[in-house]
Amino acid sequence: MFFDELALSDDVLDALWDMHFDECTPVQEKTIPVILDGHDVISCAQTGTGKTAAYILPLLTNLAYDNHDPDKLNAIIMAPTRELAQQIDQQMEGFGYYVPFSSVAVYGGNDGGAWGNQTSGITKGADIVIATPGRLLSLINIYDPDFSGVKYFILDEADRMLDMGFYDDIMSIYKRLPADCQKIMFSATMPADIRKMAKAIMNNPVEVQIAVSRPPEAIHQMAVDLYEGQKTAMVQHLLASNTLNKVIVFVGKKQRVKDLTQALRQKGINARAMHSDLEQKERDEVMLDFRNGKLAVLVATDIVARGIDVDDIPLVINYDVPRDAEDYVHRIGRTARAENLGEAVTLVSVEDRRFFRKIESFLKKHIERLPLPAELGEAPAPEEPKQDERHKSNARKHKRPFRKKR
Repeated sequence: MFFDELALSDDVLDALWDMHFDECTPVQEKTIPVILDGHDVISCAQTGTGKTAAYILPLLTNLAYDNHDPDKLNAIIMAPTRELAQQIDQQMEGFGYYVPFSSVAVYGGNDGGAWGNQTSGITKGADIVIATPGRLLSLINIYDPDFSGVKYFILDEADRMLDMGFYDDIMSIYKRLPADCQKIMFSATMPADIRKMAKAIMNNPVEVQIAVSRPPEAIHQMAVDLYEGQKTAMVQHLLASNTLNKVIVFVGKKQRVKDLTQALRQKGINARAMHSDLEQKERDEVMLDFRNGKLAVLVATDIVARGIDVDDIPLVINYDVPRDAEDYVHRIGRTARAENLGEAVTLVSVEDRRFFRKIESFLKKHIERLPLPAELGEAPAPEEPKQDERHKSNARKHKRPFRKKR
């Protein structure tokens, strides 16, 4: 379907034309008409499917056509991280180029001038606020802004916000909004907590399910079976045998991020850490150096798996196996972007095997195994079928044929 087949405003279509956006993605095709019709919506769609445009385009159109108070705040978009809030704000500028609506991005880690701009935006009635939960709640507690004109409440990456512990903050903000405002929720996964929140805040929501896509064939997926204690040496081996720049190593916990970064730097590898303990200024500096190619290796928690747009990453290493297949797709999806090729290597310890089996089951393929380098010691024995699976197999072999009684 093409965008001009949807009931979008002419100003929005003009911006899409200028940006050379013609055809809808599946999530846009299914979600935009429902939002335009005024329904509450819960949409399950992963990063990279065009979900941001799926709510910005109908939001701008509805603001153009509906009756709203131009002197009050009209829409709130919530995002889990500063990086995603910035990305949404940038897309808002592009899609809203021809529309007469103002927006302000509200997030932490700024200087005094930015705080003043954010305060002015929510107290003097910017049309759209794009905010992280903690920062918006701080401004609410200090300035008590008027939210009586809010007609649209949008949660982007709702599952990630709940993972980061923002449920109470979101509910505190929601309770200040008019009961009849339209609620729109996007989530890459649909765990029980998401459904609980949807039930608490939404009115007969329309559910849009977009299947999580498999990683593109441009990504060469590989894995290494090894012991937990061999992981750091294996990362060093992969990086030493590569002259690649802009490599991301994903680690499950921030303390392990710190430990691995220190170990790599001791080996002379140009690595920096990215995790939630860093001040925002430090995170900005690290990401700027990474984008500019001044940083060879970024060791990170999943904070950068979503919402970070860097096209020329040749290699992603999963130091720890992600617990969900969707997270695996998000992680390795940082490579092979913009028609580039890429590689992804996952380190699978004995403890990680059960999680990696689930990923392979989701992908419906066996990931190619790389041999463990001899200098790192012996690899664990290949995984054997579970005891109950062997019993089932033997039972099938020796089961006597059923015979009717005479």
